[in-house]
Amino acid sequence: MRRLHPVRAIPGHLPGAQNPGVFHAPTTARRAGIVIAGVTIAVAIAGAVIMRLLDREEQFSTIGTSLWWSLQTITTVGYGDTVPEDSLGRAVAAVVMVTGIAFVAVITAAISASFVESARRRMGRNPDDEIIERLERIERALAALHDERES
Repeated sequence: MRRLHPVRAIPGHLPGAQNPGVFHAPTTARRAGIVIAGVTIAVAIAGAVIMRLLDREEQFSTIGTSLWWSLQTITTVGYGDTVPEDSLGRAVAAVVMVTGIAFVAVITAAISASFVESARRRMGRNPDDEIIERLERIERALAALHDERES
């Protein structure tokens, strides 16, 4: 009978898993922060370019103005000096805003995870060890019950 250890089967550490490319390493808060930062920068630039193309004449007369609007929107500051006027522009603004909020959330999570990991290292033990030990005791008890039932 093969015993499974669900606590040890953490994504990125699955035995025999073949994940080619960028995602072969375990996911960390730092890696997630880097990915979301890259996505945020790309969305900010794309949003600025799209807004420049959509509203060339009035609000977004230069690429600098468009980038300034994108920076304000992604940081959720939104001074209101430059705003999209049509529905498509507002949809672009919504994507830029949500990306900015996601960026702040992931960065906050990465910082929190860093503090938790630092505290865990200072304690000198992994809190999952107790859970793993309890699961192993349960597995042994189940195996003993299974053996009793078969005999």
